[in-house]
Parts: sequence; structure tokens; C-alpha cells
Amino acid sequence: MPANTPSIDPGVRIGHVHLKVADLERALRFYCGVLGFQITQRYGAQAAFVSAGGYHHHIGLNTWESRGGSPPPPGSTGLYHTAILYPTKKALAVALRRVLEAGVPLDGASDHGVSEALYLRDPDDNGVELYWDRPQVQWPRTAGGELAMFTRQLDLNALLQEIETPPTTPAVGEGPKDL
Repeated sequence: MPANTPSIDPGVRIGHVHLKVADLERALRFYCGVLGFQITQRYGAQAAFVSAGGYHHHIGLNTWESRGGSPPPPGSTGLYHTAILYPTKKALAVALRRVLEAGVPLDGASDHGVSEALYLRDPDDNGVELYWDRPQVQWPRTAGGELAMFTRQLDLNALLQEIETPPTTPAVGEGPKDL
């Protein structure tokens, strides 16, 4: 990139993601039933928009080109994951509890220094990251002040301690679903 090219406006944000799904009802059971998003608009059996907090939509789901389809094969290009930012560590812990109670397996859980993240897959095999950001003053930095992110195993049981865990939620590593 040429040195005189201006940077993007710092107020720019990713507004929403729109996913092709094979089965709209199945996708809604995951995004609304498991994760807790609310439907804001629906277009029959073909598409729906879901959001948190009354926003018009954070996630669009449609079957326009994908009804009954299968995920892309490994080794192909496409979306790696959708990242859903939670406002607090406690809110992420509540999301973890919902995921565990729904029996959705985790692909991983990482502490990146700047954030703590859970990785899983939706019913169409799309990657989903659930995470919260630490305050910027806590982000790891080099002696020169540059960002020094890392990836370490996230302690899921410690995360669950952010909330009062009901006895029906097994500790991670216990019971039939060892994550």
C-alpha cells in the first residue's frame, strides 16, 4: 500500500454477516435457541434476520442459494468464522453455559491476551467465535509498545465461575461431553 494512502476511518465497524444455510429452521434453533439472538424480520421459509439488543440485524440467514446444501469441502476458500463480541466476561460465561447446556461441542477456547474466545461450529459447519475484549489498557504489549497477542488455553471452569453455575451444567472435562 502506498505510504500516502489514507487509512480507513477509525469509526468503521463490521455491521453484520449474512450466511447461506441449508435449513433455516435448524439455523434459527442454533442462533436464537442456543446463542439467544432474537428474530427481527423473517422472509417466509427462505431468510431471517437476527440481532441482539434491538439492532436491525447482526446476522442474516438465507437459503436462497443453499437450501439442502452441504458445507464447502476442506481446503476451499470462504468464511473462516463469524466473531460475536460480548460486552463482558460474565456475558461470555453465560454464552458458554448456554452452549454447554445445548450439547454443542467446542472446537477450542483461547486466551489471546487482548480477548478470551470460544470456538464452535453452527449446524452448517460455519465457524463461530464467541469472545469478549479486555480493556485496551490490559492488552499485552512489547517494550516498544506494539501489540503482543498470544494464544493460550482458556480455563473454561474459571470462566464459568464468573456466573453462578446451576448444578445441571457439568464442569468442563466432566460427564459425557469432554470438551
